This record gives sequence, structure tokens and C-alpha cells, in this order.
Amino acid sequence: MASDVNSKPTATIILPHREHFAAESAGAVAMVVRGLALGPSRYQPTVIGPPVSTSFPGIPFRPAHAPRWLPLSGSQRYIVAVAGHLARMPPGLIEVHNKPEIALWLSRRFPRRPVTLVLHNDPRTMRGAKSPAARQRLRHRLAAIITVSDFVRRGFLEGLNDPSGCPLLVIHNAIDPASLPPPPAVRDKLILFAGRVVPDKAPDAFVAACGRALPHLPGWRAEIIGTDGFSADIGDSSFIRRLRPQAAAANVTMRGYQPHPHVLEALSRAAIAVVPSRWDEPFGLAALEALASGTALICSMRGGLAEVAGDAALPIDPENAEGFAQALIELAQDEKLREKLTMKGRQRVAAEFIINTAIEAFDDVRDKAREKQAVRF
Repeated sequence: MASDVNSKPTATIILPHREHFAAESAGAVAMVVRGLALGPSRYQPTVIGPPVSTSFPGIPFRPAHAPRWLPLSGSQRYIVAVAGHLARMPPGLIEVHNKPEIALWLSRRFPRRPVTLVLHNDPRTMRGAKSPAARQRLRHRLAAIITVSDFVRRGFLEGLNDPSGCPLLVIHNAIDPASLPPPPAVRDKLILFAGRVVPDKAPDAFVAACGRALPHLPGWRAEIIGTDGFSADIGDSSFIRRLRPQAAAANVTMRGYQPHPHVLEALSRAAIAVVPSRWDEPFGLAALEALASGTALICSMRGGLAEVAGDAALPIDPENAEGFAQALIELAQDEKLREKLTMKGRQRVAAEFIINTAIEAFDDVRDKAREKQAVRF
């Protein structure tokens, strides 16, 4: 294919209506889309999402200004705004992230355009995909469905008896290790939790385990980076307000929200990262970033986390405070074990989670979706 960007086929990427495509407020889905859109794709991407003050640079972005006068819900107004953009754009592939109902609606509104769906969460909890009948309808209407883990794929297939429909494939989230901050020669004796501070992510279990472990680890400290959202403007939730005195008693510092580059810089310095999620993570981007940063990882193996971490992490049960604390003590006191996990983590990322490989897989799906749509009409 010609190298001129204008000769490339287009892929219009639709974000969820609460996912901001901006450095200061991006969630996990927006960060994944940014990585895919910046890489060496055979497609020219344009991202459509809710309005932001400054979108990620280097990627064409169209803000979907939902008309407030329409007597619809916020998500419905957003769909109308997205459709308005698409109607004015040249025909091309439509790639919807994490919104089954938007993908289904757009497939009906633009029947001659291939529409694909990328699922970042368990579809059994999502509007438009909760029932087997709804998921089968998606398979019959869409050109392809991508899931970020086999855990999510299995959830999609639960209860489906009809094997027909569009391709259903797993393409793991990925990362460019070269884009990460270089680690210092000697890492800080820091045990780091970086993620949303919500019950599902188990920061309270992290605090409890650190409270038991830190008295046995002179010179070590523990920190939590994050809040219950993706912006510095969000105030403390009731959960965070309850957690603060517990963290202070356990000598765990709560740093609050930090921009994503600051999180990656902290990971590059920390000796240990902990991802103790008590829910079934659809993927586990925080775990992947820790592995790619060369940080020794402790994590639960729930949901997609097992696919990300494999044997490159020390597994824990977040509800077993004593066992969790013992894992912290063991890894903090054993430098050779940390080096072993670091080596395994980097090897695992290189083998399965490199961004250029993921982009190539996305482009293959896009090619086949376009071919299928051309044959259909």
C-alpha cells in the first residue's frame, strides 16, 4: 500500500461517552486507543469522543457535542452527535470501543459501513450485551468483535448455542516499552499501588497488608496513587474518606490523582508494584504497565489478570491479609526473586504484549471486516 497517509483506508474510532481523549483525564480505554492510533497502522484513524479542552496530540479527533435540547438521555444524545460526524465523513470502517448498544445502532444507521466492536469489559455486565440473545444479535449484525482477553471472550460466549456470526477474536492490550521512562540504577524501596481507589481494586486490602508487612521491612515505604476517577478535580469518595485514616495508621501514603506520565515514572522507580483486585479484571492494564516497567509484581489472578501476569508475578489472595503481607515481606527481602520476576515480566511483554503486534492484528481484522462488507453488498 502506498505510504501517503491520504491513500490509507480510514478507521473511525468511537469512544464511550464518558471516556475523555485527553492526557489529564484519560481512562484505560482512551489510553489503549491512543496507543493503537499512534502506531504504524495501515489505517488512518480518527477518534470521536466527548469534548475535551485539549485532545491527545498527533491523532485526528472530533468532539461529539451532544445537543442538550433533544429529549433523550446523555448517552442517546451522544450517539446522535457521533452519527452526525459519521454522516459528514467519507465512508470507512467504524470501530466502537466498549459500547455494544452504540455498535448495534450504528450498524443499522450505516448498513454499508463495516462496524466492529472492541470489548474492554465483561459484556455480561454491559447494556446491549447482558443476555445471550443480545450477544448473538451483535454477532449477526457486526463485522467483527474483538475482546481484550480470553476471559472477556468466554463471558461473551456464555449461554450462546448458535456458533454462527461474525468473528470473535482476542487481541490483548499492548504497550511500547520504548515509550516508558528508563529505570534508575537502583530502585526505591517502594511498594506501589497505582490505580482507581475503589473497592473492586482492593486498595483497602493493600493498606491492611502493608500495615502488617512494613514493621518487618525497615527502610521500605508504601504509596497509593489514584482516586476513584480519572481527574484531579474529583473529590474524595466516601470509600476514600474511610480509607485515609487506615492508610495513615499503616504508614501508607496516599498521593491522590497523578497524570499518567507521573504514574509511569513512579512505576519505573518502585521496586514492587501491587495489583490486588478482588473483582474479575477484564484485562489488567496496571499489571501490564508494571511488567513492562521492570517492576516486580504482586497481584491477584482474577479474571484477565492471570493472562497478563502468568508466571511473572507473585500471586496473592486479596482477602487473605496475612498471606498478602507475607508475600510483600518475601519479595521485599529477596532481591534475587525481584530480579527473576523482572526478567520474566519483560520477556512476557516482549512475547505477547507489544503494541506493533497488536496494531497488526487490529489491521488484519479491519481488512477482513471491509472485505466481508464489500461481499455483503
